[in-house]
Amino acid sequence: MMFDSIYSATVTPTQFFLMAGVTLLSGVVYAWVMSFCIRSTKRFFLVTSLIPFIVAAVITFVNGNIGAGVAVGGTFGLIRFRSAPGSADEIAAILVAMGAGIAFGMGYLTYGVILLIFLAAFYLLLGKTSLFEHKHLSDDQLLRITIPESLEYNGTFEDIFARYLSSVEKVGAKTAGMGSMFRLSYKIKMRNPNEEKAFIDELRTKNGNLEIAILPFAEQANQL
Repeated sequence: MMFDSIYSATVTPTQFFLMAGVTLLSGVVYAWVMSFCIRSTKRFFLVTSLIPFIVAAVITFVNGNIGAGVAVGGTFGLIRFRSAPGSADEIAAILVAMGAGIAFGMGYLTYGVILLIFLAAFYLLLGKTSLFEHKHLSDDQLLRITIPESLEYNGTFEDIFARYLSSVEKVGAKTAGMGSMFRLSYKIKMRNPNEEKAFIDELRTKNGNLEIAILPFAEQANQL
């Protein structure tokens, strides 16, 4: 049966190389499809294409052994060795690749292929729809204002905010430049997006012409 494990009581070289071929091919197809879904580096997709086989090889070598549970936990721990925290898309891609690798490692090649290709196609399909897009959220922006340490920022910008913003909420304040400056963060919504430059120009007159940034709020919220 195509949904049965290809492994017998003892894994033969033929079974292992069949698993390796299917896993590597599926991993490459999976990484290729995911490259249309998320923005990342070529190196990330190369590693993602190899993860299913790496996981499958570990599971195969300990198959039927009491150490299998420890191996599974250690395999999932590989995600910790990324040089920098990944985006939600990257972490999801890695977790899917690892999950499929376990299926491949236990000899269930059909299940592994279905898991990889189906989830990649499903992710691509959802990404093309507007199902999870909420316009009122896309209007929110993150305003970051750098000010000198000597400036009392409470109430300083309220008159400018009242003229240009339909809503404003302070979401953070922290020191910068070895304590010589403050960086203020606000969740804002512009009355008229075309007035963004005029808004920034007026802020510059009060913050000593230091750095000001207006960014998409949804993409920056997890960095606050």
